[in-house]
Amino acid sequence: MKSDRLLSILLLLQTRGRVPAHELAGRLEVSVRTIYRDIEALSASGVPVYAERGRHGGIELLAGFRTDVTGLTADESRALFILAAQGAHAALGLDKALGSALRKVMAALPAPFRPAAEVTSRRVLVDATRWKGGPRRAVDLDVLQDAVFTDRRLRLRYRHGGETEPRTYTVDPYGLVSKAGIWYLVADRRGSPHLFRADRVRAATLLPEPVRRRPGVELADAWEVLRRQVEERPGALDVTVRVRRSRLDMFVRLNAATLAELPEDDGASEWVTARLSHGSVREARTLLAFGDAVEVLAPAEVRQELAATAAAISSVYEGG
Repeated sequence: MKSDRLLSILLLLQTRGRVPAHELAGRLEVSVRTIYRDIEALSASGVPVYAERGRHGGIELLAGFRTDVTGLTADESRALFILAAQGAHAALGLDKALGSALRKVMAALPAPFRPAAEVTSRRVLVDATRWKGGPRRAVDLDVLQDAVFTDRRLRLRYRHGGETEPRTYTVDPYGLVSKAGIWYLVADRRGSPHLFRADRVRAATLLPEPVRRRPGVELADAWEVLRRQVEERPGALDVTVRVRRSRLDMFVRLNAATLAELPEDDGASEWVTARLSHGSVREARTLLAFGDAVEVLAPAEVRQELAATAAAISSVYEGG
């Protein structure tokens, strides 16, 4: 709608200062001629906006002019206030800043939208942590944040899963990512992307050298590569199981991260077949927690591993 576009132009100019007409056209996906017509419309409505042609020209508001209008719709204001429930800002030490910012936005919202925005933060709660995740080691993100925002290299003492002693790495950070309540540092090590869980960082030292990122690579690009490596592991082990219907809901909830296929349930049989993607044979041992409610059908090496583990457990309790 033209009114939305005019408001977008006004807010962009207020934020950015002088902006070339072709850049506004690209941002708003219209022609340059349309932008100039919109500028005439803003001027006619009393907004002190003018255009300067030439190599260094552009469109600009008269110095000192500002408007308090936010341009937020009812849905946009609700979406913004849901941020207050997500919790990521607290780990970054920004919870007070966010609260202050939301109060300022609330004051600037159109009066009809204020009640809905206020109710949103009390009616919608976003808890990004997984069920029964257990206690986690406290995470100190201060040094990691400093490296990310000052574009400096980091020296990490980092303990990998399954290892007892930490290793030392020098890395070039791209940024921090919160995934399902867990913080990760995305960084290059020797020119290739790596993922470091923040709660496994035993020590972090900010180095004086500037960060050495690969040209043209942003945080989102590096994260996408790493995310795919985790979710689409080439060496993943396909495990076919059958699950008793009475335990199916619990099975799906606890194995959501590895569940590769769950055929549509016809509701007729006692057992439901599913396919999981595990990283190793030993990883499939977690299926023993379901007792006789889950049976591995294939591959044979997983059946053998679970049988051997069950026999070892049985021997511990024999004669007790």
